[in-house]
Amino acid sequence: MTTRHSPDVVVIGAGVVGAACAYYASRSGLAVAVVDRGPVAAGTTGAGEGNVLVSDKEPGPELDLALLSIGLWRELAQVLPPEAEHEAKGGLVVAPDETAFAALRMFAEGQRGAGVEAYEVPADRLHQLEPHLAPGLAGGCHYPQDAQVQPAQATAQLLRAARRAGADIRLGDEVKAVLTGPHGDIRGVRTARGELLAPAVVNATGTWAGALARLAGTELPVLPRRGFVLVTEPLPRVVRHKVYAADYIADVASGSAALQSSAVVEGTPAGPVLIGATRERVGFDRTLSTEALHRLAAQAAALFPVLADVRVMRVYHGFRPYLPDHLPAIGPDPHVPGLFHACGHEGAGIGLAPATGLLITAALREERFAALDPAPFSPARFQQAGDPQ
Repeated sequence: MTTRHSPDVVVIGAGVVGAACAYYASRSGLAVAVVDRGPVAAGTTGAGEGNVLVSDKEPGPELDLALLSIGLWRELAQVLPPEAEHEAKGGLVVAPDETAFAALRMFAEGQRGAGVEAYEVPADRLHQLEPHLAPGLAGGCHYPQDAQVQPAQATAQLLRAARRAGADIRLGDEVKAVLTGPHGDIRGVRTARGELLAPAVVNATGTWAGALARLAGTELPVLPRRGFVLVTEPLPRVVRHKVYAADYIADVASGSAALQSSAVVEGTPAGPVLIGATRERVGFDRTLSTEALHRLAAQAAALFPVLADVRVMRVYHGFRPYLPDHLPAIGPDPHVPGLFHACGHEGAGIGLAPATGLLITAALREERFAALDPAPFSPARFQQAGDPQ
């Protein structure tokens, strides 16, 4: 068995969160190795829509993280190649009736107090923003900060930039063991190709982060939450923003294991319209759910009648890494010195990745993170409070 050169940190996972951790850590001067058993963005990232959202988050730690990430994605768009497809398209949340509109107004007012740009749109102005919206909606809120990236390309470009900064990217190499010293501290990983020694390991394995934590001798209650996305045939730009009904916000915050669906509809630069999003806790069951697909299609056509006769070219699905309190775990493990977690972002990992990368880099360097309080994301909260499942 060979022992490879010793970096400062091994990042396990070549999805968008792992890529962002590698990017910011390598740019800070740390020697980084990225290891993944598959190709770039082969897990949750590649099954995502590329959402970079503030519109669906209530005031609190996750919204603070999202606001920081929105600005970082704008900065990255200036330095990454155009293939990342950062598009500051804005979001439009619509309400079907006056009761929902009143609740949306109250939600947006709280967000504005936290720094979100949110503008009320009366019913008679909705079609100025989205000409093909269904008639009869009560109103909506426009969120100009919402954006989108092409998930796999953005991840690949972050990793290429990390490599240019000195990172060692090792794909197709599965981690078999997390190596620890006599006092339980991290000393590296063992992969199919040999040992890779390092004093720090970042667990950025998404839905499989609980299994990786157990390899290291600790626990993290990450669960999979399945979701489907429909992809239509290429169309003219019939959907200008990221558009969804207000009940999507409740679905995101829900802890229910049952199937939930609320259409999120958006156009892409390439032409196809993406239609998400469902949520259900069914373990790692990859069975195609016709009920979920029918619900999404019907809800999308209800928002945009022009889509009723459009062909769906393909369907894809993935598993969002879900933590019971709906916050990601970002920071050092309380029991395994040198182990850092960057996981549990559920469906917001693409949007929250840059801020997560900065938080992890500050933790690795034992530096104070001034941009926001990292305490709410600490993995120690589960051990302190007991497993909240």
